[in-house]
Amino acid sequence: MSTPPPVLPGGRRGPSRLKLAFWLLIVPLALAAAYFAVVLSWSYSDGERAGWVQKFSKKGWLCKTWEGEMALVTMPGAIPEKFLFTVRDGNVAEQINRVVGKRVSLHYEEKVGLPTTCFGETRHFVTSVTAVDDFPFAPPSTGVNPGQPAAATPPASPATVPVAPSAPRPTPSPPSEYTLPAPVEATLPPAPAAPATK
Repeated sequence: MSTPPPVLPGGRRGPSRLKLAFWLLIVPLALAAAYFAVVLSWSYSDGERAGWVQKFSKKGWLCKTWEGEMALVTMPGAIPEKFLFTVRDGNVAEQINRVVGKRVSLHYEEKVGLPTTCFGETRHFVTSVTAVDDFPFAPPSTGVNPGQPAAATPPASPATVPVAPSAPRPTPSPPSEYTLPAPVEATLPPAPAAPATK
């Protein structure tokens, strides 16, 4: 036969309180730790985004995280789309700080199910950064070495410059509103005859 557990002063049994503390504290903490381990190691999606890093700063009230904004431009003249991202690795954050304002390619992993903003304000966590050469917006210059100044073009001689013949300029006619009317002859009534004197 098994012996019952010893009764402590006050009629309470010692091992039952440990079991209650185990089920109420340790098991929920273990489940939460397992949940975060799965969510942080599993990615919903991962991929690459290329663009220009515009903003990158470390912010937060209690949990400080690196948050950034990248402009994605598909073609010159198009409205840029913004890509918001989070960086958890300090080495990656240092690399991004060096290329702010330049065109880069960011490799990211999308994490779903992380509560609060202590892990980051976005779902896209950048894991690596690669600098990308800027593509020119203007057509390339012809035969000019970027290290040397361009040679000045000599002015063309007057003999080789074609001159278009000047067309005769028409003489402007006076406007019709300024034309004077023809003179009008005044007609007077005949003068009365003078009385005859005898």
